Amino acid sequence: MRILQDHGLQDEKLLKTFSYINGSWHSSESEFDVTNPANGELVASVNNAGIVETELAVKAAKDALKAWSAKSANERAGLLRNWFNLMMQHQDDLGRILTLEQGKPLAEAKGEIAYGAAFIEWFAEEGKRVYGDVIPGPSGDKRIIVLKQPVGVVASITPWNFPNAMIARKAAAALAAGCTFVVRPATLTPLSALAMAELAERAGIPAGVFNVVVGEDSRGMGKVLTQHPDIAKFTFTGSTGVGKTLIGQCASTVKKVSMELGGNAPFIVFNDTDIDAAVQGALVSKYRNAGQTCVCTNRILVQKEVLAEFTEKFATEVEKLSLGNGLNEGINIGPMISKNAVSDVEKLVNDSIAVGAQLKIGGKATEAGENFYKPTILTNVTNDMPIANNEIFGPVSPIIAFDSEEQAIQLANDTQYGLAAYFYSRDIGRIWRVAEGLEYGMVGINEGIISNAAAPFGGVKQSGNGREGSKYGLDDYLEIKYLCMGGLNK
Repeated sequence: MRILQDHGLQDEKLLKTFSYINGSWHSSESEFDVTNPANGELVASVNNAGIVETELAVKAAKDALKAWSAKSANERAGLLRNWFNLMMQHQDDLGRILTLEQGKPLAEAKGEIAYGAAFIEWFAEEGKRVYGDVIPGPSGDKRIIVLKQPVGVVASITPWNFPNAMIARKAAAALAAGCTFVVRPATLTPLSALAMAELAERAGIPAGVFNVVVGEDSRGMGKVLTQHPDIAKFTFTGSTGVGKTLIGQCASTVKKVSMELGGNAPFIVFNDTDIDAAVQGALVSKYRNAGQTCVCTNRILVQKEVLAEFTEKFATEVEKLSLGNGLNEGINIGPMISKNAVSDVEKLVNDSIAVGAQLKIGGKATEAGENFYKPTILTNVTNDMPIANNEIFGPVSPIIAFDSEEQAIQLANDTQYGLAAYFYSRDIGRIWRVAEGLEYGMVGINEGIISNAAAPFGGVKQSGNGREGSKYGLDDYLEIKYLCMGGLNK
């Protein structure tokens, strides 16, 4: 086992390199390296789990289910509250681990820790509010009662772009509902998940309730998590293509499934808006995490009357963004996750320029490192160009002009995706018309950052199903049971 020595943590025990199964740390015969995408340096070598360890984790979760679900909602809430408190207590270290393995600026990483912890705090309380119903019966001698009970063992596969928050959003709801949990985090960013497991143990969460298996055999481990008969529910955050495959695998055992998949978020700027506010909203929505978020702005649609003003003001602000190692002061944008990710973005940009898009600012060339891509703006873009009809997942803003409100809605909806959309307007009638006309699960109105624990996060169309966070977030982890009580007349 190799670990970078100069990692600067206050609590060295948070940096774990073994899978966490049934309350124990499991070693394996092989390892894989986790490197810092900003400079390629080794962060740690992590033990490489596989199918055997994944099946052990499922068994542990199954064995722990009865006792965990039997605890009162208040007891579970107390343990989740402990977990939340420990995450916030160790926010600096957790943020540093996240930056080392994922690359985002340290302030942004610490923000993710607080964001993820907020879901644990939210569901600690929301788990106490799983209400049933008493429904008037069809006759005097019957009563209809509806109960909500935990679905059972929950399995999850989570991505590298938010290695803490994507787990917290799912695990918090599952545990609060009385389910047990197994997660396979991305192998590019396993250390945040393992640090969460360390804190879960310290919080007193019983063995087998929260399990983390880390390994490179994505296909084999994925099949266990989607096809194992003891798993009742599967939840995934990632690309639409992979999500479709996983849904198909879940069909063999008819699992309950929730999916948070790809996006192609439009950001619409109408001619009646506060342009300076729209510029700031687009800036934070587009360039957070170097554009590597499923809800970040993918296309900027600007009404022609304000196109020139918005473009120039937006370009001025984008040019102020600073690239570099996320651990350095004053950095706004860290590296992309890999060289392949950079190549994918570069190809979308070049292919779009080849068919008429114009490079306003940015492009690949940068001295920051091979995994960095300069914040970029493309103009003269149309909705059929590669940069507009694909999920970019990088720091590139294609600007598309439009004439009318109706055209803006048509352009915005002209995609298979329906996760998040944004628009800026000060006309109350237009706000209602556009909000209702956009085919998206979430709409930001005069706001570029929309996700929080109290709001239902999720999409429509090929962006997935189910919701995370909010009072609706427990529904995917509960089953409804109907009790018909008869023979009640004397």
